[in-house]
Amino acid sequence: MVAGLLLPPLAAAGLWYGVGQLTLQAQQAFQISWIAVGVLAATGVVLAFLAASRLSPIASLVGGLAFLSVGVLPFVEMYTRIRLLPVDLLPGELRNGFTTLTYTGLQVMIGLMLLVASFFPSRWRGSAREPAEPVEYESTWGTASPQSPYLPPRSGSEDATRPMYRE
Repeated sequence: MVAGLLLPPLAAAGLWYGVGQLTLQAQQAFQISWIAVGVLAATGVVLAFLAASRLSPIASLVGGLAFLSVGVLPFVEMYTRIRLLPVDLLPGELRNGFTTLTYTGLQVMIGLMLLVASFFPSRWRGSAREPAEPVEYESTWGTASPQSPYLPPRSGSEDATRPMYRE
């Protein structure tokens, strides 16, 4: 749950900065900003972590809703002709990256990806539970451990090179 609250804003800031810086460097000097490429790569790792199945589905649900709601606002602005986003809310590079991502629809796509990743039923199931009590097996030699129901019980030091007696 905490990852769902902390990682989406960091991923959004990384995407906005990386795209803004990369676009700015390409337009001004026709160069690649390797810092922006590194930030975008790290942001991709964060987004993959959010969409991963080992994380709580709430994390990708919250992140997907945040990305989707911010990504839909420019399209609502175009449809209603009412200004919803403030013009000078973000500094230059972040604003450039934000407008690039939102007006191309990539932010909506990232939000949908995170939402779809949270809807898989396997993510909402709990982990497999261990049996309450280990099952004891009866054998001709007495009771054996649950790990080796067909071996005789260990008595003293056995040959550790044999696979059946390794711990």
